[in-house]
Amino acid sequence: MKTLGLGICLPLLICLFLLIPILGNVQADEFKNLPVKGMVTMIDLGAKKCIPCKMMAPILEKMEKTYTGKAVIAFIDVWEHNEQAQRFRIRAIPTQIFFDKNSKEVYRHTGFMAEKDIVEILEKMGVK
Repeated sequence: MKTLGLGICLPLLICLFLLIPILGNVQADEFKNLPVKGMVTMIDLGAKKCIPCKMMAPILEKMEKTYTGKAVIAFIDVWEHNEQAQRFRIRAIPTQIFFDKNSKEVYRHTGFMAEKDIVEILEKMGVK
């Protein structure tokens, strides 16, 4: 049997190549339930390496803890998941989209958003 200089690595590379499309679908599937029906949902679409997005990260973490069970606070890195940028029609990052309990978009903001502004929108939507 002739090897191509890759030895045992060739079968592993073939298996990995065949798994890439499957792994890609898992990543896309993790966002299919956003916005969450029955819950007010705020989705922040940005990137982990974007400066305003980095500034918002601790705010989002705090909001996620504060509103657990009351609202869904989610972050999507559109540089890693560009299909989500298309899905939510993102033109600039960060963009925050607020959805009511029926998954209807009620508010959209582009750029850095302060904690007090996020709280104000959530309260207007009935989240305490």
